[in-house]
Order: sequence, then structure tokens, then C-alpha cells
Amino acid sequence: MFHKNKRLVLRLALAGALLTAFGSPQAQSAQPTYPSKPIKFVVPVPAGGAADVMARMIATHLQTTWGQPVVVDNKPGAGSSVGMAVVAKAAPDGYTIGMGNVAANAINPAVRPKAFPYDPVKDFAAVTMVGITPLILVVNPQKVSARTVPEFIAYLKAHPGQLSYGSSGAGSALHVGMELFLHSSGTSMVHVGYKGSAPMLTDLLGGQIDAAMDAAATSWPQVQSGKLRALGVSTAQRVFFAPDVPPIAQSVKGFEMNPWHGVMAPAGTPRVVIDKLATEIQAFLRLPDTEAKLRERGVVRVGSSATEFAKTLSDEVAFYKKLVADTGIEAEE
Repeated sequence: MFHKNKRLVLRLALAGALLTAFGSPQAQSAQPTYPSKPIKFVVPVPAGGAADVMARMIATHLQTTWGQPVVVDNKPGAGSSVGMAVVAKAAPDGYTIGMGNVAANAINPAVRPKAFPYDPVKDFAAVTMVGITPLILVVNPQKVSARTVPEFIAYLKAHPGQLSYGSSGAGSALHVGMELFLHSSGTSMVHVGYKGSAPMLTDLLGGQIDAAMDAAATSWPQVQSGKLRALGVSTAQRVFFAPDVPPIAQSVKGFEMNPWHGVMAPAGTPRVVIDKLATEIQAFLRLPDTEAKLRERGVVRVGSSATEFAKTLSDEVAFYKKLVADTGIEAEE
């Protein structure tokens, strides 16, 4: 079943089982002329976030290693679909790549199937999954007394629909993550959507909303300061920056969400080019200094093979399509 296969792949990645990438015979025989001109690296989110940092680290390494400019081009908008549409429509020659993510390549196509500008699987060639940015279930301690996930669930069941949670917008990863939690735990809350995570966090800290399934990199500093309380993490294992916070899955059977980011190219890009990109990026991700810098941004390094990333992508699309159908999640058009 896709659900089990998907979780197995991501658990292996999260456990640190990076695939050894010595390169296939195809990769080793790749045309020596690639790259012979600048590469455009499309990042579908604004500059400064974890995905942008990952892309710029990779771009700098490729440029230094290959001697050709690798230009990062930030094209945010419409849940990352604006930038990834550019990648999907680009010439399949290896000179346009993009930093795909779970929102642009799995969640949004499920939420907006009729209005989406590309097929999340058929229009892309997977290169490598770079990393995962865990979500963390947080509450305002002045509004919610629960200190554990079971206590929180018990309170929600005793007060159905009386608490509210915020997200960075309907159909966003933060929205879908909390809806998955509510669906899996048999509870309900009122959703309040915001235009971004920053205003959502402001209202959570101010007590206008009670809880959120937020990006750990954003909320964890607030947890450390005591302004928010962390109840659980979205990944199947504990994460390095919050070793005392248990996985939600320990209390909610079937819950797991791994917001991922990965390098993609347009469908039809020659396999020798894909393999050359994948091999070089994987080698870079294995460097201790690279992992240290990713950890600073709350990123769990992965570095999967192109084949495994393609399998995960297909499984993710199927998983979120079913989740949207089961929960009735909608996004404003």
C-alpha cells in the first residue's frame, strides 16, 4: 500500500540511512559538456527561509565544483506553484532545476486539482530529496493547560469545536498537518487561516488562537522562551533540536507528516544529467559541515536517490489526495 511504502521510505531517511551514491554507469558516462552554461535554480518560496538556504548552499557547491554559474531565482506565490510551474514548462536539458516541496508537489495539487498548472508527477523528473522540516504541535500555555498529546486530545473531545488553531492559509502544509491530526485523533477545532505563518504566530502568542501545527524552525524559539508549549513533533522519530518532545505518532496511530524539500528537473531531462546532479548533490549533503548548517535551520538531512525520491513523490501525491477526500479540506481560489 502506498501509505506504508511512503512511511518506510521517509523513516529510513529520517533515521539517517543516506543512500551511498557512487553514481551509476550512466552518471559516470554523462556528457562531459554538462554543464556548459549557467544553470537556473528556481526556488518557489521567498528568500531567507529554510528552502531558500538549502538551495543556495547547493547552488554554491555546484558552481564551485563545476565552474558554471548556478543562479538562484526566487519565484514565490500560490503555495509555491508559481515557481514550480516555471520548472515544469522549462526545456528538459538540465539548465533549469527547482526546489520542489510537499506543498507544491503533493498537497496543493490535491486541494486544487482542477486549477493546478502542472501534473505533480508526470511533469517533473525527481533528482534528490534534500531534507525534511518537521512540524511541531504547539499551544499557548495561557489558554491550554494540556502538557501532552493525550491530555490535549482528551480536552478537545470534552470541548468539541471550542478551541481554534491557526495556519499559514487554507490548503497550506500547516493547515493540512493539523487536519491530519484532528482526523486521526477523532477531534475537532476551528481553523483560522492567515496570509503567512508570521501573523499566525503573532496571534498564537497573543492568545487570539489556541494552537498550531507550525514549522519547528519558527515555533521552537518561542517554546524555548516559554511563550509556547510543545506537545509533539510530526515526524515518526524524535528530532535533534527537541529530543524531549515525543512524536505525535506515539499517541495518535497513523499520524505522520514529513514536510520535504527536494531538487527536481523538468520531465524528459536526460537520465545522465539527472544522475550527475543527484550524485553531486548527495555527496555535498553527506559533508559534516553541510549537515551542521542544515541543522541550524531545523532541517533533517535526507539525500535520497533519484529513484527513491520519485517513488516517494508518487506516494505523497496519492496520500494527500486521499487525505483531502477524507477530510474535505478546501483552499480559497
